[in-house]
Amino acid sequence: MLSYIGEHYHCRIIRADETAHLLYEKGQACYQALVELFGKQILDENDAIDKKKMAELIFRDRDLLEKVNAIIHPAVKQYILEQIAKEKEKNQADYFFIEAALLIEEHYDQIADELWYIHSDVAVRKERLVRNRQYSEQKIADIMEGQLSEGEFRKHCQRVITNNGNLEETYQQIKCIMGDEV
Repeated sequence: MLSYIGEHYHCRIIRADETAHLLYEKGQACYQALVELFGKQILDENDAIDKKKMAELIFRDRDLLEKVNAIIHPAVKQYILEQIAKEKEKNQADYFFIEAALLIEEHYDQIADELWYIHSDVAVRKERLVRNRQYSEQKIADIMEGQLSEGEFRKHCQRVITNNGNLEETYQQIKCIMGDEV
């Protein structure tokens, strides 16, 4: 959806996940704190954080995951706030979109004008995760167990876009929200 939005509207898009990966890099905001938390075992031969090793360690340990989140999420939010300020200063984009898995949990409602929920039925999401990412049934179950309920998303989000199949139908919903005639 964000690819479509980026192609059709004058906007800036930030993906929280990509920002987090940027902040893991040596010399960036989260690097040193993550190395201190995990030790040098988390580094590859170039002293870069091995994201796969880190993911394996935190997947098994909820306490460790919480510590990592306490390092990463505030840094990501701070980076996004800085990017919003820069965009406002440049005054070149009409819109600023943030994609974040923990949009509600990390209180992005405090910095965004609206929260949007892109809804897909459970069966559709499972099929996409198997097809596009080759995830196992167990990994999918673990992911979905850690997500907020549909009701929570609907309670917190001002817009709901249904994305169960036909992309043109989804694009039409976006056009309506953006004020384009359909």
